[in-house]
Amino acid sequence: MTEFKKLTLDELCDRLCENKMTLIVYHVRSDADAVGSAFALKELLRLMGIYAMCVCSDEVPERLRFLSEDTQGSVVPEEGMDFGHERVISVDSASPSQLGEMFTLLRKDIDIMIDHHGMGTVYADNYIDPTASATGEIIYTIAKKLLADGKIPFISPRVINCVYAAISSDTGGFRYSNVTPATHRMAAELLEAGADALDINHRLFESKTLKQMSAEGEAARRLKLHYDGRIASVTIPYSSRVALGLNDESMETVIDIPRSIGGVEVAFSVRQSEDKPFFRVSMRSSSDVDVSLICKRFGGGGHVRASGCSLEARDIDEAEAIIVNTVIEFMRQ
Repeated sequence: MTEFKKLTLDELCDRLCENKMTLIVYHVRSDADAVGSAFALKELLRLMGIYAMCVCSDEVPERLRFLSEDTQGSVVPEEGMDFGHERVISVDSASPSQLGEMFTLLRKDIDIMIDHHGMGTVYADNYIDPTASATGEIIYTIAKKLLADGKIPFISPRVINCVYAAISSDTGGFRYSNVTPATHRMAAELLEAGADALDINHRLFESKTLKQMSAEGEAARRLKLHYDGRIASVTIPYSSRVALGLNDESMETVIDIPRSIGGVEVAFSVRQSEDKPFFRVSMRSSSDVDVSLICKRFGGGGHVRASGCSLEARDIDEAEAIIVNTVIEFMRQ
């Protein structure tokens, strides 16, 4: 079994300073922490004169393209593309499965993983800080270290805004249990440095497409309560996806429907993106139930209060039942 090194911050920064053509890879169905952290790191490398490119199995969601615009077009590589890279760094990706096809393509080349998830599968030398509310917090800590060491001349506005978006997104606008005093202090630093919080938070939390609203409406229609109302679930089968013209991006917020019900301790969504017996699960907890442990059982991971995984089942109802029974098992422990 391969043993990977846990890096100190000094060791991580020393390795980042190596002038190597770099690929920065992040997880599929990307959120603002993944995109923001990846493009903030790309900018830090640029400030050191190091060429880097961000890659992912999925395109940057339309609502998050303000984080990547003017610096890179598509992040999905063309088939057979020769990157010419000398190293690969993953960000905000706790397990190989989260990288999708990129892990199959790059697994032998991943040199460093930078992450903040407490549960997952380590697949490279790593700097993992579960106390950080978002990977963006780690990236900003790196930025300040590089600045203090004279490795970069300044921390640019792109880094500031990408990091702020990453943190705000993963904390639900600073409302989730992963927020710490350090999170607020860092947010204050970012605001003092010029982060455009008004625009970023509007884009992240207040702007939805009609497709997102349709997906949430379908989720509300298919809402179910289990275990005396302590568990809530929604399912979006492939048939609903086709009928409503939904894509993965438009289904991102369906988890908000079950988690908003009073008395619900664990909420989850099950989505079927293709006409195959394969289902993606997002889970949220408002109790002492550690959903990262539940998701780990299915090869996924994430946070104590917010995690995800995938599983195979005959149909979406069976997938839903499997998750419900597993959650009940953990609740009874």
